[in-house]
Amino acid sequence: MNYLFHMLIMIGIYSMAAYSLNLLVGYGGLLSLCHAAFYGIGAYAYALLTSKFAIPFIPAMLGAIAITAALALLISFPALRFRGDMFVFVTLGFQMIVFVILYNWVDFTGGPYGIPGIPRPSFFGFDVNNTGEYLILVAAANLILLPLVFALYRSPFGLTLKALREDERASASLGIHGFLHFLQAMVLSAAFVAVPGALYAAYVTYIDPTSFSLQESIFQVSILLLGGSGNRKGPFVGVVIMLLLPEALRFLGLPDTVAPNVREIIYGSMLIILMYARPQGIAGEFKVR
Repeated sequence: MNYLFHMLIMIGIYSMAAYSLNLLVGYGGLLSLCHAAFYGIGAYAYALLTSKFAIPFIPAMLGAIAITAALALLISFPALRFRGDMFVFVTLGFQMIVFVILYNWVDFTGGPYGIPGIPRPSFFGFDVNNTGEYLILVAAANLILLPLVFALYRSPFGLTLKALREDERASASLGIHGFLHFLQAMVLSAAFVAVPGALYAAYVTYIDPTSFSLQESIFQVSILLLGGSGNRKGPFVGVVIMLLLPEALRFLGLPDTVAPNVREIIYGSMLIILMYARPQGIAGEFKVR
């Protein structure tokens, strides 16, 4: 039962991360490779606030959101001066910078040793001590966060992002300021992903830089590509497939030395087939040819 609860918790955490990335990539059309950096900033901010400064769960969560949003605002100004491939390279550079800082700032982040002993959530006299209780907490976080994200998807702001994604110049001719809308999308996306980042840190009670590397950013982008971006179904479909597929390989009886390589081959094959047969993703939007 604990194993089932663990998988549901990870699906809940990655669902929030995927839907936050969908705001920028799916609706804004900006391919970002630094989402794991914001995910990690939220996790580290929460871990430091709770373990080193003894700040309670809810204020620490709000502090992690504020810190992540502020850093996203800082990087957005130089990043959004570019579009297309150059924007990807800027976000890639930011991802690498964050990883290097987390890895080498030993006195503050613990460096490669990470931060152990992160306190479990405790609020209003209720302590979260087991996977069942933590699943309820993650489900509650999804019920609070995802309706906000879905409301943004349906709002004029979300529709404006879609218009900018399709043709930024045509949107500018209608008086739509692309830079300001993309700036808001990037800050909101980072603020939203700080929530699953903090919940992940509180769940595993130990974090280190390897959990927030470039590979993690690529993994989260792959979730969107596989499930389908720019809608409400695709991210969840991608999360379920990308998280449950490795677990399904356990039942094939493959040796431990072979299973990771087989998983990577299956991932790559699925993405290649998908890009050929259904480039909009499994649950992506249908397009009239």
